[in-house]
Amino acid sequence: MNAAFAAMALRSEPGAHMLRGIVNGGSAMNAMASNTRQRRVAQVVRGQPTSDGAGVKLNRVIGQRALDMLDPFLLLDEFRSDSAADYIAGFPDHPHRGFETVTYMLAGRMRHGDNHGNSGLLTAGSVQWMTAGRGIVHSEMPEQEDGLMWGFQLWVNLPAADKMTAPRYKDIAPERIPLVETGDGALVRVIAGRFAGATGPVSGIAVDPLYLDLELDAGATLSLPVPEGHNAFAYVFAGDARFGDGEGRGVARGELAVLEDGAAVSIRAGEARAHLILVAGRPLREPVARYGPFVMNTQAEIIQAMEDFRAGRF
Repeated sequence: MNAAFAAMALRSEPGAHMLRGIVNGGSAMNAMASNTRQRRVAQVVRGQPTSDGAGVKLNRVIGQRALDMLDPFLLLDEFRSDSAADYIAGFPDHPHRGFETVTYMLAGRMRHGDNHGNSGLLTAGSVQWMTAGRGIVHSEMPEQEDGLMWGFQLWVNLPAADKMTAPRYKDIAPERIPLVETGDGALVRVIAGRFAGATGPVSGIAVDPLYLDLELDAGATLSLPVPEGHNAFAYVFAGDARFGDGEGRGVARGELAVLEDGAAVSIRAGEARAHLILVAGRPLREPVARYGPFVMNTQAEIIQAMEDFRAGRF
């Protein structure tokens, strides 16, 4: 999505019925994770309403004043509305350079198209992982005129060595995302990384990401491994949950928990079923220069990106 591009002046929720390949297990993983150093909540951030594209209403969680970025994550938006006026104008053609966009749909239909000949339809439960690399111009437009449109877009930074790589685009259908049923009242969709023997369909990403969709029954507890040294967050989009040992820190719907370092995290649902995403990635620890849809390492590279876009070199 074209965050700040204008400034340049140029459910149903996805359930088990959508996803195939259920892996029974996770209880042993749960016990093993509970015996390792647990991550606690370092910060709780509430998303801020904003709009982007041609006026699409969003809830911006990363990329706002309270949490500008969490290396390597540059932006997290939740889009959720059953009013077509909030999303129908979509995200017309706009450029990106220097990072990756990850779109995860919970409900609705969104069509992707770009200037490299890629086209794909995002439906409930599907994922799109797009590497902008040296430059891409794309659009994301709703293929519905009513009903619920709901999902997330995450921006993941690229290391300096990969910022000018060739663009690539990957659509992942719902049935390709493994679903792990832990037996402890939790369902885990593995989008990227590994959990309980299941490996997500996204691979070859520089920051070695973990991206899990977690559903916990009311009162259920899940302890799961998170790569030590990775920066990690959890965003709760239904119900509420507590993170960490003992009573833990409560996080409500619409809030993001930035997690301290550790080898595992313990999550307990509140009095209602909780639904959240857990995301982790290896920090790049590199300078970040960003302007609208361009993210590079220096201001000179940003200026070059603008010149290349205007000259049609994307």
